[in-house]
Amino acid sequence: MIDPILASVFARAFKSITDEMSISLQRTTRSPILCEAKDFVTGLYDAEGRMLEQTENLPILSFSLAPVCKYIRDYFGDDLHDGDVIFHNDVFSLGNQLNDMAVFKPIFTEGELVGWSAAKGHQADIGGAVQGGYNPDATECWQEGIRIPPVKVVEAGKVRKDVWDLIFANIRLDIVREDMKAEMGACVVGDRRLTALIGKYGRETFEAVRDHLFASTRKMMEAEIRTIPEGVYEGASTVYYDGKNPGSTYRIRVRITVKDGRIVFDYSETDPQTPGFVNGTYTSSASATILTFLQMVNPDIPHNEGMVEPIEIVIPEGTILNAAYPAATTFGNHLCPPNADAIIRALAPVIPDRVTAGWNQLLCALTTGVDPRNGEKYVDIGFMGLKGGSGAMKGTDGYDHIGMIDASGGVLDQDYEMFEQQTPHRLVKHEYLTDSAGPGEWRGGLGVETRFVIGSDDTTVVTFGDGDVEPAFGLFGGGPGSLNLIELHFPDGEIRRLTSKDLVRGVPRGTLYMQQAGGGGGYGDPKRRPREKVAEEVRNGVISPEAAREHYGYEGGD
Repeated sequence: MIDPILASVFARAFKSITDEMSISLQRTTRSPILCEAKDFVTGLYDAEGRMLEQTENLPILSFSLAPVCKYIRDYFGDDLHDGDVIFHNDVFSLGNQLNDMAVFKPIFTEGELVGWSAAKGHQADIGGAVQGGYNPDATECWQEGIRIPPVKVVEAGKVRKDVWDLIFANIRLDIVREDMKAEMGACVVGDRRLTALIGKYGRETFEAVRDHLFASTRKMMEAEIRTIPEGVYEGASTVYYDGKNPGSTYRIRVRITVKDGRIVFDYSETDPQTPGFVNGTYTSSASATILTFLQMVNPDIPHNEGMVEPIEIVIPEGTILNAAYPAATTFGNHLCPPNADAIIRALAPVIPDRVTAGWNQLLCALTTGVDPRNGEKYVDIGFMGLKGGSGAMKGTDGYDHIGMIDASGGVLDQDYEMFEQQTPHRLVKHEYLTDSAGPGEWRGGLGVETRFVIGSDDTTVVTFGDGDVEPAFGLFGGGPGSLNLIELHFPDGEIRRLTSKDLVRGVPRGTLYMQQAGGGGGYGDPKRRPREKVAEEVRNGVISPEAAREHYGYEGGD
């Protein structure tokens, strides 16, 4: 019998460790992608690679570490030693994106493997044909970046200089080297803290409490699944434009079976993979499925291995959500929103109080070039404007401009002054976008408008995302959000509207970049929205008087 207080102590200790790892990584990394946008995850795993806890700064990465940890454990077998540090990003051995490079550190006590600490973060460059890693022209993985299957960069405490140099000789930016050192440091923190915890309570106690936590968490998830009526539910969504064939569309289809406290997500009827980079990996797609489902269950369920045991995910190889070797897959993380849409549409009829309306699809732009102020290369992912608003749900308006992929720091994802220090660009405008939110009894979250003047010659602009064809959908009478839009206003007066998968080279200094990120879908009949809320939002510019009349029947006045 496990003392429940002791179990709570261990559970909170695991979470405290991954939080400390996260803080360490954020404070020691150099790239704004990591230190500001927090595009990373830290985790703690047992000797078999089973999740003990994680700190989920970016949800899409959160469930991508455990599958790789198990793979690495099997890959090296007995050839693991105290002091080893392993790099990995390979999308064809359970990685989710080449730019998302991970560090794994085996943890030993008394010569025995007892656990792993791990960190994964999006790197500013990973080699390949395009600086920054996003290449809409790619048709195979080698055009996207360097593939790193499990490899020891430190073995038994000694740096393998040849391996280290080989990896970073294929990456353009020196900042990546420093950011990977920060990931390694975070894993050292996890190693020390778990070793101390086991040293205090003993390995037998650690393993007994671990098993107890897994079992109790599994029961909690099974109980949550049982609140969903048993049955089979189907949903679908559309991915627009593969980057190669204008007007192309691909369908994501999910069949969800709920029975006996288990839930199965089956994507067998999803369309085949694309010829371009608009493809996912099993890991990126499965992670998207889990994080979407977690929005519909008790948020207090601990995030350990027991949480995922009652969840089965079937994604056949060769589909757009699990592309076969050697496909290009950089876009895979960004298939999370349409994947989520399919799941929401499937489950909305049976759990209407626990689903949201559609979220705005991610559309962002990466700018790269040489900063004329110092002659150094720069890469910037436009975190300020890349996501827009979330969908509303019963009783709650959507979040305004959530930022990143499915939830992160919103307007705090990128500091304005740091943006102008790290790039040669000059920010002109960044504010909420009037009338972007889907109307409803509970409105969708607002989108944003972002404008900046490009400050480098011969700049490359890469766009990637969706949502410029179909807006975020409303539910139960709610209206859709607004569409995404990116334009370049050139110094000579030409205006070019970009596609959602574009690569534009040679953009001149002085070009105005303009982006509108749409809002989320509304929930419920807009005419039922309280009059005082509509009046307040008209006064604040959230809704225009015209839209208030059209959607809410509001004619003004007190």
